[in-house]
Amino acid sequence: MSVELPKQPEVNIGTLGHVDNGKSTLVQAISGVWTARHSEEIKRGITIRIGYADAAQYRCGLCEEPYNYYSVPICPVHRKECEFIRVISFIDCPGHHSLMITMLSGAALFDGAILVADARVKFPQAQDREHLEAAVIMGVKRLVVAQNKIDVVDKSRAVENYREIKDYLSSLGLGAIPIVPLSAQQGVGIEALEYAIHKYLPTPPRELDKPFLMPVLRSFNTNLPGTNALMMRGGVIGGSIIQGKIRVGDEIELAPGLPVKEDDPRSGYEPLYTEAISIRAGGRSVEEASSGGLIGVETTLDPALTKSDSLVGNMCGKPGTLPPTWKSLEIEYTLFKKVVGVEGDMDVRQISEKEPVVINCFTAVTSAVVVRRQSDRLSLALSKPICAWPGSKVTLSRRIGTGWRLIGYGDIIG
Repeated sequence: MSVELPKQPEVNIGTLGHVDNGKSTLVQAISGVWTARHSEEIKRGITIRIGYADAAQYRCGLCEEPYNYYSVPICPVHRKECEFIRVISFIDCPGHHSLMITMLSGAALFDGAILVADARVKFPQAQDREHLEAAVIMGVKRLVVAQNKIDVVDKSRAVENYREIKDYLSSLGLGAIPIVPLSAQQGVGIEALEYAIHKYLPTPPRELDKPFLMPVLRSFNTNLPGTNALMMRGGVIGGSIIQGKIRVGDEIELAPGLPVKEDDPRSGYEPLYTEAISIRAGGRSVEEASSGGLIGVETTLDPALTKSDSLVGNMCGKPGTLPPTWKSLEIEYTLFKKVVGVEGDMDVRQISEKEPVVINCFTAVTSAVVVRRQSDRLSLALSKPICAWPGSKVTLSRRIGTGWRLIGYGDIIG
């Protein structure tokens, strides 16, 4: 059940790291929300879809730094009222290697991130490296490391693991990133992490004067089976506004939209037009929402169009102001020297013409075929169009073994 927070969320903080490092447990320790809600997630104990949770930050004027930040309004030590700071939206990304593409969709909305490490094992694990590299590619410059599970190792191992993390970050030129030892399961060290979040993951400046624009991260049908037709609610889209504001009653355009013929994507796509009926942010209904935090917008769309995340990857915004829709792309690209996310060293071989790849751009994911390759450029034919500005970043993944692995990135030039 959602809790109404003092204000709307103003910053998005993602979680990164290997599948067993305790990302969802950490988010729960801060927010009180278990983000794995899908039935398969509950059964398998891992995050499969993008999870989300909101939490308020409060500061106690009597407690000593860095142990003076809490997610509750009353200091548990002094029993005094705390100063409200801000509300955070957590975006909990899956850590399993087969779900890397899902993680990239969430990373597109990060303002900052927490890399969760497991003190029991040598750092970095394969997905630690993969997530860290991906976050840097996506432009996430502000990071904090949570050294989790210190309660299940002895002091010497905890210190050794701390040095592993420090040495690896330093090798990447990221030695200034703070590392916070903690136990998410026991709730130890959470206050120090909250302090690090406040100090090192600030709310970035927002472009509120620009037209509303939001990549769609989730879409769903809120109507229960058997709901009377007269009581049906419109389809819901969710995401994080990257510029501007939206108000109840505003018109919305979604692009690229849906295929003209549902069973034939080659028939072309046409945008959808709808209206914002209601807006949810921070566990409450609001008349207006702005950049920062995750929101849900009920629309006039048939809920059959939004069910099961069917509109994820669309861009929505003020009609007539959306970025162009691309059926093919020209990108300037860079390949990594080594494949990230696999054990050991594996060189990245050059991309070849007619090779299939997967690209991510904002929350959109699509397969593509390389039509032409030059020294620093690729021409790609997309299986599904994307909506993005020239200059937008894309990531490149190649099938290696049973999954798609990140091998490079690029910028859209046409």
